[in-house]
Amino acid sequence: MSKPRIGVYPGTFDPITLGHMDIIRRGAKLVDKLVIGVTTNIAKSPMFSDEERLEMVRRECAGIDTDIVVTGFNSLLMDFAESQQASVIIRGLRAVADFEYEYQMAGMNQQINGRIETVFLMADVSLQPIASRLVKEIALYGGPIHKFVSPVVRDEVAARVEKIGRKGTVSL
Repeated sequence: MSKPRIGVYPGTFDPITLGHMDIIRRGAKLVDKLVIGVTTNIAKSPMFSDEERLEMVRRECAGIDTDIVVTGFNSLLMDFAESQQASVIIRGLRAVADFEYEYQMAGMNQQINGRIETVFLMADVSLQPIASRLVKEIALYGGPIHKFVSPVVRDEVAARVEKIGRKGTVSL
C-alpha cells in the first residue's frame, strides 16, 4: 500500500471566500487528504478570531466529500507541512501580483524543505478578483458581498461589522 498523498492549503481565511472554496474543492482532488491550515498573519488585522475562522472553514468544508482536516497553526509553513506529513503545498493564484509573491515564497520554502512541492491553482475566472481583505473593506463601507462569500459567511461578516461599527450603511 502506497503512502497517502497529503496536501496543505494554508491561509488566514478572514473570512473564507468563494475563491478559497474553489481552490479547496479543486485541491482536494489532487491529494488523498487535504489539511487546511488556518493561521494568523501578523501583518493583517483579522476581523475574526482564530477559533471563529477555524469553525467557519470547518462549516464551509463540511459538504465536501473528501478527507479534509481543518487545523490552526502558528509556525513556519514548512514546519507545519512537515508536521502534517505533507508532500504538497497548495496555493491559489488570482493575478500576476499573486504569482510574483507566491513564486518568491515557493522558492524560499524550497530552500527550507526541498521534499515538499508547491502546486499553484488558478482561481476560477469568475472568482479571481475576490480577496478577503477587499470583502472586509466592502462590508465595512456597507457594500454588498453576497457574490464573494456564502450566505452564512455573509451573515457572520454583517454581524461582525455591526458589532465593530461600520463606515456606512450595510446592504450585504
